[in-house]
Amino acid sequence: MRAAVIADVGKVELTTVDDPVPGPRDVVVDVAACGLCGTDLHILHGEFAPTLPVIPGHEFAGEVVALGSEVDELAVGDRVAVDPSLYCYGCHYCRNGHNNLCERWQAIGVTQAGGAAEYAVVPARNCVRLPEHVATRDAALIEPLSCAIRGYDVLRSQLANRVLIYGSGTMGLMMLQLAKRTGATSVDVVDINPERLKTARELGCTSTAGTPDEIDGRPYGWDLVVDATGNANAIQDGLNRVGKGGTFLQFGVSDYAARATIEPYKIYNQEITITGSMAVLHSYERAADLFAAGVLDPEIFISDRFPLEEYATALDTFKAGIGRKIQVIP
Repeated sequence: MRAAVIADVGKVELTTVDDPVPGPRDVVVDVAACGLCGTDLHILHGEFAPTLPVIPGHEFAGEVVALGSEVDELAVGDRVAVDPSLYCYGCHYCRNGHNNLCERWQAIGVTQAGGAAEYAVVPARNCVRLPEHVATRDAALIEPLSCAIRGYDVLRSQLANRVLIYGSGTMGLMMLQLAKRTGATSVDVVDINPERLKTARELGCTSTAGTPDEIDGRPYGWDLVVDATGNANAIQDGLNRVGKGGTFLQFGVSDYAARATIEPYKIYNQEITITGSMAVLHSYERAADLFAAGVLDPEIFISDRFPLEEYATALDTFKAGIGRKIQVIP
């Protein structure tokens, strides 16, 4: 089969590899679409995958074309979205319900061959069937949505929050949609890319700006500040925008070398909470349900689709901040 491979740090190849063979509890998925995200750039830079080469692609959906000998809950022809998370279920964190912090954490498309290929082998338990009205290609959006849901899971549920989101890429826009769903009074979005801010306005945010200083009417700061960029400058600025009793959520994936400073006295004196969310935890099925219920419009969120042969170009387009969710179509 054809596959895009990150062969070494900074090196992407389109090559031919052996077709995957399912283990007893696995299925083979004919990939309909595979989304790109910041994690793919981290892999390309040699940060996430312990060993290269690897076939990337952890956001994908497709059709089941082969079953392992012990799989009876799925059938050939089922259309599925795939949760890429692979846990050991035996370490301290898994036993305590924090599987996303697994000491032996792996993921399809990060540490094992993923969806940037014609076919992918995945555990049957990681598959969620799609209802008839959901297009298979669109369902690759379920994985990033499940990460956004995990982000909201770690927050205190509180109506009438005033929310500030840094970044209007795919993840920032998903956090915007969920903030509206969870009863926010206002959702302001900041980004240095004016083209992306147009989409935030289209999705009904309260205001957009290049910096929070341009947003009027927030003398007490924001109840919830979400960084969806991973950019150290945005994070540093956001930490200073949280109102008394508010929360800062580190949701964007930063470079390992990124640093920000905090004032411990301010955290104490103003009862500020600083928290983070990592990947997916008990949120994939709920994301599939919300997606089927129409929480996201794929026509708005998916801006570009490239053939698999242009995976490197798709990565460059994503890195340049062009468009929203970018997919490759094997």
